[in-house]
Amino acid sequence: MIFQTAIRTLLLLFIVAGGLTACSSTATQAATGGKARPVDVGDLAARVAYQQVGTPYLYGGNSPRGFDCSGLVHFSYSKVGHAVPRTTRALWHQAQPVANGELLPGDVLFFDVDGKMSHVGVYLGDNRFVHAPSSGKFVSIASLKSPYYAQSFIRAGRLR
Repeated sequence: MIFQTAIRTLLLLFIVAGGLTACSSTATQAATGGKARPVDVGDLAARVAYQQVGTPYLYGGNSPRGFDCSGLVHFSYSKVGHAVPRTTRALWHQAQPVANGELLPGDVLFFDVDGKMSHVGVYLGDNRFVHAPSSGKFVSIASLKSPYYAQSFIRAGRLR
């Protein structure tokens, strides 16, 4: 059983590391001013989150059958071996605040929806993030520069 789990983890890391090389290297270089940096847990979690694009939104969901926003973050980090809280509020408390100019792939972005902090996404780089928006929608990529998200953005945090 342990051997099978280790093989699955290694296979996932191999797939994740190779699956988004062009996207991630561009995002990583953009986020670091064009300088390459080693791949870390945030990069890997961002890649896993990106691979979930198209998955349906499911309240309370945290698997490829369906995700809510914090479930997507929880799933993405757990798949790369990094335990993070399951709820948006707990993620907020654990994440170390990051200035907008310091964002790196894998950082979590918090948003005010309906007057309260209640939405989270995973930063990809180049002002883009992946998130599970709401009921009836699918995991998708959005821009921090879009009017809605620019206005509702509260802060970013790092979970490493």
